[in-house]
Amino acid sequence: MSERSTPTLPQRVAYIYGRTLPPSMREWVLRDLTGPGATRRYLLRVLVPILPVLALFLLVPGPLWMGLSMAALLYLPLIYFTIALTYVFRRNRLLRHDLDPALADAGARAKEEVQRADYERRHGRG
Repeated sequence: MSERSTPTLPQRVAYIYGRTLPPSMREWVLRDLTGPGATRRYLLRVLVPILPVLALFLLVPGPLWMGLSMAALLYLPLIYFTIALTYVFRRNRLLRHDLDPALADAGARAKEEVQRADYERRHGRG
């Protein structure tokens, strides 16, 4: 039996919650963490599952705005730190799957290289 190259549903759920996938799925992990939509997937995986927990604040007796305010006091910093730590998270996940952590920002580096080459071409360097 050949090893799977994509995770099953239980493996995917475990991966979302931090578990490392088998080595046969490294290419899938690489595409997940560095491919198109990687940042969006990361943000959704962190920010959406917490919403039902925060909705429990709506059960607090009192006006609706009070429950919403308490939830917002937790959710807004979560959004901020989730965005701020995206790069760190992706590097860590790449390391845990025995992949090069420098791949986390390969797209940004490629874009900078194109801009640099264009600059040097326009200004007579290179």
